[in-house]
Amino acid sequence: MTTHSTHSTTTRATYSILMPFAPPRPEQILPYAALTQWSGAHRLWQGQAMLNQPHQAFAYAAASGFRVPVGLGVTLMPFTHPYEAALQAQSVAAATGHPVVAGFGPGAAVLQRSMRDAPYRSPLTASREYLTAVRGLLDGESVEQDGTYFTCHGRLLPVPRPPIEVGLGVLRPGMARLAGEVADTAITWLTPARYLRDVVVPALREGAEAAGRPVPRLVSIVPVALAGPDRDRAALALASNIGHLRLPHYVDMLRRSGISTDPSDPAAGAAALVEGRAFLYGEPKILAEEFAAFQEAGVDEIVLNVTGVHGTYGGQAALRELETILAEVTS
Repeated sequence: MTTHSTHSTTTRATYSILMPFAPPRPEQILPYAALTQWSGAHRLWQGQAMLNQPHQAFAYAAASGFRVPVGLGVTLMPFTHPYEAALQAQSVAAATGHPVVAGFGPGAAVLQRSMRDAPYRSPLTASREYLTAVRGLLDGESVEQDGTYFTCHGRLLPVPRPPIEVGLGVLRPGMARLAGEVADTAITWLTPARYLRDVVVPALREGAEAAGRPVPRLVSIVPVALAGPDRDRAALALASNIGHLRLPHYVDMLRRSGISTDPSDPAAGAAALVEGRAFLYGEPKILAEEFAAFQEAGVDEIVLNVTGVHGTYGGQAALRELETILAEVTS
């Protein structure tokens, strides 16, 4: 199993970029793969999408000459059996020739219901079973698991490939403790730095100590935009996070972090994200100071998420934004 003992504030966090949209055509990933290859960015991330399969887009980029480290943050468990999930992660690692972070999450209850006969009665149990099976397969083990939610009996044929970290999407303390027990990487989204410091990192440590293993790496996907005279920070936050502001598990996480949002009023929620530092907005030097708080909280990898900029101003603006921020924080 790949394990990590990090969270020292003396170790500088790496910076990565998130694809700010789901590319309907695979060639649309190439400018972002190129930026990852040519800039100080560490890794290119994609989340779950309904327009494309991120594994295939990464393989397309690699075949086009842009072989970079990649991360899946996160793909949703109800869509894919653990064996297929492990096989996809192994295929991406072989195609890119670089380490892969394969992140998974149970998704919202409404999605679970639409894919199964009912939501997971225990998302924690489902996640434990899923990650245990995927990790075992990627470690070359013969997995014999009869779980409450996931049954897996099989073994992956070994292929030459770089390492694969198995990640878990984390919002609240229970999932953070579980990540500490079973994951190589914990992946957060829309989580303010103070919430990571006070809630997520202590829970990760608690889980790791209970399992007698090192604390997983912590990756935080952070929505961000540069300040500008023609820009409305709340509108950018809304464009970036309107879907999340309507999901109960995000509303609950934000409430725990001190940010009050109402699913029926996403515009007010977006303004609260800015005020609560869940959505970062400012000049490059100001953003660098904000990111320092994430590093001090224990984040190992900060992923720049400019989906609001892309949705509002288009792809060229999003690329310029990423270039400008990366130049500031990686110089």
